[in-house]
Amino acid sequence: MKTRAMCCLGAHAPLTSVLVETPPPNERQLSIRVHACGVCRTDLHVVDGELPQTILPIVPGHEIVGTVESIGTRVNGFRVGDRVGVPWLGHVCGQCDYCRAGQENLCEHAQFHGYTLQGGFADHAVADARFCFHLPQAYSDVAAAPLLCAGLIGYRAYKFAGPARRLGIYGFGAAAHIITQIARCQGREVYAFTRPDDIAAQRFAMSLGARWAGDSTSPSPQALDAAILFAPVGELVPVALAQVRKGGTVVCAGIHMSDIPQFSYELLWGERVVRSVANLTRADGLEFMKLAGEIPLRVETKAYPLREANRALDDLRTGRFNGAAVLTMDSSAGANL
Repeated sequence: MKTRAMCCLGAHAPLTSVLVETPPPNERQLSIRVHACGVCRTDLHVVDGELPQTILPIVPGHEIVGTVESIGTRVNGFRVGDRVGVPWLGHVCGQCDYCRAGQENLCEHAQFHGYTLQGGFADHAVADARFCFHLPQAYSDVAAAPLLCAGLIGYRAYKFAGPARRLGIYGFGAAAHIITQIARCQGREVYAFTRPDDIAAQRFAMSLGARWAGDSTSPSPQALDAAILFAPVGELVPVALAQVRKGGTVVCAGIHMSDIPQFSYELLWGERVVRSVANLTRADGLEFMKLAGEIPLRVETKAYPLREANRALDDLRTGRFNGAAVLTMDSSAGANL
């Protein structure tokens, strides 16, 4: 089947509108009519040639929301007409040491939508049913799309921050605005650090319940128990460490980050921890979708038609909106929650 898609033909080149062949589902796959697909900073890294081993040409997109049109013969748990979400992780081998240890997010042979598997900047997609999720019904298609990466990866990073009562968040975009609401619902204080002079982002953070918001060069008004870096800026690691109390944790949540500069051991001393987050597990997805169904998250989105994917990427790159960008494929995508 031929389907309309926005395709990355080469690094640093604009996406191109093409017709691509979408195969029928194999025995374990779903064929999905796509209604909406989030635009993630990882898509920027793919298009900008910052990730190794990208399969080109590639259709980006890994926050896919659509309805099942056909199913493979060995699929369980889904029916034609179901609304499903498709995340970044699309396949694992199930045999390597990581898979056997319950760390499928670290699988040596993992594949990822929009990177090594064709993604969702298209009218149709196929995905392994074992890596698809039912979505909470309270969210429209557009509002549900950011849950599949900004929500999922953000939630994994949030869990690694531990039981932090005072949580710093560096980079207040799609993931941060979702995680701030979860943290506030769970009784935690959030301190938001934005780009210098980004008053709009600071006001946005405060509107979601942040205790304080300022730029990333400012000291925190309170010592932090943990900090999450959603901004892919290595220079922020020592900055965040300087704000975290002894025994605290700095979580680097991006798949790509600029180099971390040299810093004194004094910043790390006192049993502080710096750790990264890699991908997600299916267990993360099930846990987070249940939580999203229980907490009425306000998902801030800016919708673009599929043909304007390049504008959405450019707006994300330059920070022209709050929340998450989402591509829509047809009129059924619905309004923001």
